[in-house]
Amino acid sequence: MSSKPRAPKRPSDLKPRLAKARARGMSGPLEERARRMLAAYLDMAEQHGLSLRETVSEMAGGQAAWRLGSATRDAMLANPPEAVRNAACTAGCAFCCILTEGDGGLITEAEATRLHAALSPLAGQPDGRDWHRAACPALDPDTRACRAYEARPMICRSFLSTDAEACRVNAEGGTAEGSGLLGSHLDYLATLAVVRDALKGIAQVPSYAMARIAAGAVEGETLEESLKAARHAPKVLEETCRDAARAAGA
Repeated sequence: MSSKPRAPKRPSDLKPRLAKARARGMSGPLEERARRMLAAYLDMAEQHGLSLRETVSEMAGGQAAWRLGSATRDAMLANPPEAVRNAACTAGCAFCCILTEGDGGLITEAEATRLHAALSPLAGQPDGRDWHRAACPALDPDTRACRAYEARPMICRSFLSTDAEACRVNAEGGTAEGSGLLGSHLDYLATLAVVRDALKGIAQVPSYAMARIAAGAVEGETLEESLKAARHAPKVLEETCRDAARAAGA
């Protein structure tokens, strides 16, 4: 008669769950990379004295995915590839902030909370939709600068263009080449997907529509109201992973 698996008591006890977790929608190599990064994250959490509860909360809220995705992005920018060195992105361009897909991209609860807090003081003021009906509400309609720049989510930090005209064309429904997401965004998504699978039965790992959070904040909603309205169906994370991996050829 086999004994029941031991209930986890410290961060490293999550490693057996992590070893079996999947990043559905991502390729095998990306999934395995996410598992390795998260295993190192659990070791770090334990070394810094985080409890199991604190670690699970960070992982479920998206802080682990944020930190690991940011680390990959920072490493890339320290030795930037040609596309990054030739980036055409400038303040006020903002064509990438015209949200042709509607929801503005997938963000975690931690990102949603930061974004809402940054935009709530602007409630009632004109927003990006006064410049373009499909623009992100975080934009200043006159300068087209992001009013939540320091709190912007990973999806915004990962966008890159080598051709601003291509961005304009695509914002109008075209398919010009020259813009896309940094590869570090795949690490962020794969990590979040692995976390969701690893924490099944322990904690929920939600995701949210970025544009809906921003709109709720500038329209005076409470954080709870915006989170409820912007929360994705579970299938959205897998679909986002699949679409991102396909677009990157990964």
